[in-house]
Amino acid sequence: MKTFSGSYTVTVTPFTEGGAEIDYAAWRKFLDWQLACGVPGIIILGTTGEFLTLTDDERGAFIEATVKHIAGRIPVMVGSMNAYTPNAVRYSKQAEDLGADGLMIIPPYYYTPTEDEIFNYYKAICEGCNLPIMLYNNPFTSNVDMSAKLVGRLTKSFEQIRYIKEASQRIERIHAIIVESDGLMNVWAGQQVLESYKMGAKGYVNPYGNYIPRASVKFVEYAEQGRWDDVWAIQSLIQKFDAIITKGHPLYGHQCYSKALAAAAGYPVGDVRAPITTFASLGDEGRERVAAMVPLMAELDRVVDRIEARAKAAE
Repeated sequence: MKTFSGSYTVTVTPFTEGGAEIDYAAWRKFLDWQLACGVPGIIILGTTGEFLTLTDDERGAFIEATVKHIAGRIPVMVGSMNAYTPNAVRYSKQAEDLGADGLMIIPPYYYTPTEDEIFNYYKAICEGCNLPIMLYNNPFTSNVDMSAKLVGRLTKSFEQIRYIKEASQRIERIHAIIVESDGLMNVWAGQQVLESYKMGAKGYVNPYGNYIPRASVKFVEYAEQGRWDDVWAIQSLIQKFDAIITKGHPLYGHQCYSKALAAAAGYPVGDVRAPITTFASLGDEGRERVAAMVPLMAELDRVVDRIEARAKAAE
């Protein structure tokens, strides 16, 4: 079974004008950019990828096109979650059949399921396909917080489950999961890379890779090496993006602004689909926010250049 580590961009889904269709020409160009920046893997059809807005036909075509273009150069993981267990099983098997390398799956959303219901949801998926599975714990979107005990139970019950994106914002949970899983679970940060890696994280599900892929890959590499000052030099700048994006608009985040910033970096991927607020509708306010963030993108490149130059000189 394949193994995963490092900074995986959880990608946007590019759309043509008005969100009418998936823009495959833009997508291929975007993927080539990710590869050129050294991104070690991608995750498609997550929250940032607006998975809820795609039809079943679009989902299949998008997975197939992605796997074909990547052509084995890096792993492709697919979000295959659904509130209805048979659909989650079907989406997971579809991803496997189309050549995906792994899955990222949040628990059934909206229903607030019990731990046994969550266990049986993942059990059905494991019985329906053979791909490695990354659990996704995000109580802010799924309305349920998977306990470390439940994660340990799932890890020890199913060999496919060896990864979790831990986005509860409780850093101490990382250590608890490692203990409860007898060290089998590889915890991936959902935020706070420096702090998460110090607690034992092994990867990062990275929304920033949509517009600053090089810098956000590098600071995870530095975290893997324990170069905490270098990690902080980048992370402290990345936090400024959040401060600008979320001020007064906490829900816009890594959907419409990820797309706007990707365009600012030279890789336009369209706007978001309803019901998310489009970047276009933000008008002057949105443009002002992006204008404030573009210099940060350039500054991050300069910081990485200095760090890399210093490391090379020390060899």
